[in-house]
Amino acid sequence: MAAAKSCLFPISVDVIATPHKHNKWSTRKNNARRCLSLSLLQIRARAAVTVRELNGISIPSQRRKQTDADLQRDAISLLNERIRREHSKRDSSSSRPAMDSEEADKYIQLVKEQQQRGLQKLKGDRTEGASGGTFSYKVDPYTLSSGDYVVHKKVGIGRFVGIKFDVPKYSSEPIEYVFIEYADGMAKLPVKQATRMLYRYNLPNETQKPRTLSKLNDTSAWERRRIKGKVAVQKMVVDLMELYLHRLKQRRPTYPETPAMAEFASQFPYRPTPDQKQAIVDVEKDLMERENPMDRLICGDVGFGKTEVALRAIFCVVSAGKQAMVLAPTIVLAKQHFDVISERFSRYPSIKVGLLSRFQTKSEKDEHLRMIKRGHLNIIVGTHSLLGSRVVYNNLGLLVVDEEQRFGVKQKEKIASFKTSVDVLTLSATPIPRTLYLALTGFRDASLISTPPPERVPIRTHLSSYSKEKVISAIKYELDRGGQVFYVLPRIKGLEEVMEFLEQSFPHVEIAIAHGKQYSKQLEETMEQFAQGHIKILICTNIVESGLDIQNANTIIVQDVQQFGLAQLYQLRGRVGRADKEAHAHLFYPDKSLLSDQARERLAALEECRDLGQGFQLAERDMAIRGFGNIFGEQQTGDVGNVGIDLFFEMLFESLSKVDEHRVVSVPYQSVQLDMNINPHLPSEYVNYLENPLEIIDEAEKAAEKDIWSLIQFTENLRCQHGKEPYSMEILLKKLYVRRMAADLGITRIYVSGKMVGMKTSMSKKVFRLITDSMASDMHRNSLVFEDGLIKAELLLELPREQLLNWIFQCLAELYASLPALIKY
Repeated sequence: MAAAKSCLFPISVDVIATPHKHNKWSTRKNNARRCLSLSLLQIRARAAVTVRELNGISIPSQRRKQTDADLQRDAISLLNERIRREHSKRDSSSSRPAMDSEEADKYIQLVKEQQQRGLQKLKGDRTEGASGGTFSYKVDPYTLSSGDYVVHKKVGIGRFVGIKFDVPKYSSEPIEYVFIEYADGMAKLPVKQATRMLYRYNLPNETQKPRTLSKLNDTSAWERRRIKGKVAVQKMVVDLMELYLHRLKQRRPTYPETPAMAEFASQFPYRPTPDQKQAIVDVEKDLMERENPMDRLICGDVGFGKTEVALRAIFCVVSAGKQAMVLAPTIVLAKQHFDVISERFSRYPSIKVGLLSRFQTKSEKDEHLRMIKRGHLNIIVGTHSLLGSRVVYNNLGLLVVDEEQRFGVKQKEKIASFKTSVDVLTLSATPIPRTLYLALTGFRDASLISTPPPERVPIRTHLSSYSKEKVISAIKYELDRGGQVFYVLPRIKGLEEVMEFLEQSFPHVEIAIAHGKQYSKQLEETMEQFAQGHIKILICTNIVESGLDIQNANTIIVQDVQQFGLAQLYQLRGRVGRADKEAHAHLFYPDKSLLSDQARERLAALEECRDLGQGFQLAERDMAIRGFGNIFGEQQTGDVGNVGIDLFFEMLFESLSKVDEHRVVSVPYQSVQLDMNINPHLPSEYVNYLENPLEIIDEAEKAAEKDIWSLIQFTENLRCQHGKEPYSMEILLKKLYVRRMAADLGITRIYVSGKMVGMKTSMSKKVFRLITDSMASDMHRNSLVFEDGLIKAELLLELPREQLLNWIFQCLAELYASLPALIKY
């Protein structure tokens, strides 16, 4: 260590000056000590004002003041800020314990196997000659309409004009060409080539129009957009991979198989369908044979028996002394789950079931919270309030989430946080795109229940423009056969108007209104009355989208259908057809000319999916139509907009299939050689001010050896206590940062030969290309080449040693910024 110290902190530093009682540094020392009790902002402000910027000579008084902004302008502060920003985006992953290289190999192989199983199980015939298990989202040119926007993989975004016959240069026989309009001209390409290179341009929102068309004669702008999309994809994949690897590493004891489980199963009054049986087997294997926490999606159409699968899992976990939480998006659905669970567990007096909802009084809520904390409630049912900080679980073992797509971003993040510590079962008829994507690629397990119960009859869907006569006819038909009707509107605003119209049309029929803004007791009573058949027509918002299993309600009317999402419409339609009667879904739009292209496409998809059990395929299509604004969070939608959904999605699958290739293996800090003869001399004033400079240098070296976070913390603490360091100390810190970043990037040696800088590394050429693709600085990217395990940069001229160190620091900082797109083990 002594050698390291002498290298970093030359003993030849002038240390003659000693602090006296009234030395100009003593006041600053005391002030700096007082800073420690202040907040970080106060510390920086005080230090900036009271500490002189040193570079070995005295500075005039007018230059002594230094603000926080000045501190943040230097290269080290900028790097620290950049790393912190990236860290805040990936907060959950950074706190995970490190995994060694051998362990990572094992888990990456597991992920690959899981992926292949997921793809084989779920992709069906979606692949069109794609290799390596990737999906093809290329468009068939014959399905395009004039004016559609398309993406050519190499040229960019254009507008489809049409398909015409033309004679090629090399032949006299005419062939079919696809004509595409770009910003600076018209392109034509043979149909065969177009099927390999073209994608439809969709966006995650209603607007289908791209910002600009690409240029045929200058593809550099398109190339930058494509690379930006590719890097964004890779960052997503790495985040997923690290979350999944972490989950695989977690361990919990397997649950025992008991005779009571068979007895519980025998109480199910129906014969399970084949798919339902398989889903139950899958869940039981997850709980009783696998030691890492379950994260399974049960995807089944409404009324196909997902709840029974969840009940079996709940019984298994609760029998072993753990608690189970059942999370529903609405109080209506939560109440229904509570009733079903209470009835099913009524034979087991030792198992207590509780419902936590806004319908309860404060004292009832507080009592439930106490019971949950003490473990006196075994099964807790409720809405997002179950995720609040007031709810403390005694021994939570299982989380069942129904209709995850209905929860907000914060709730979804909270649900995700449970997945590394407890078993999670997600139930959905139309999974959110993220869930679907994870299931398709094997990053989480999925069980599909696509077999309908024997007595189920398909729902008849009617899509037409709105008229009062059609509404009256549909309602009269249902009432005449003794049934009940849902009448759904997108907003609360129009409910009273519809009520008035229906009361005039059906004066002797019991009609009621239900929406989420009503008093809780009133809403509960309305739902109860409708469930018991006293209310015949329920006018409501999409609060009934989930839950409400009412056998006698077999007609649903949806007004202003263009304002609903495809998944919402599918769920609403599923409110009817729960019995053996033929059910009807009437979807009314105001005027087709008012509908957006996307709304028309949604409705056409819904009409096509009239058969039972198509919720899963529908969700897949919905994903392509709606895009995936909520797959990885809203910040990614800009990256999707760069290339369109379909190409972005194909990049995603391609990246997943090669996830093990995008891996950087770090090296020990001490093994990094920095072959540069640069030993800065610290000014004596600063040495005296530090009191124990050798100890501080030793601390800096230890921090750098540990990890980048320790080095950042050390640097910031040093500046908080002593102000901005002199230039020579900054050079010393930069040497530490260079070695630390090099170690994390797998670089073992940095050396200089004339105008050439060389960095010896173990990374592959693919990883180097991925890193340089995502570099923000064109100057550094264009100067770097990769040859035989060596990253080389040819500079325009030989630089002085300190300037050269600054260049290497900046270059490594750019490379380091790409680490989030790589698996770091």
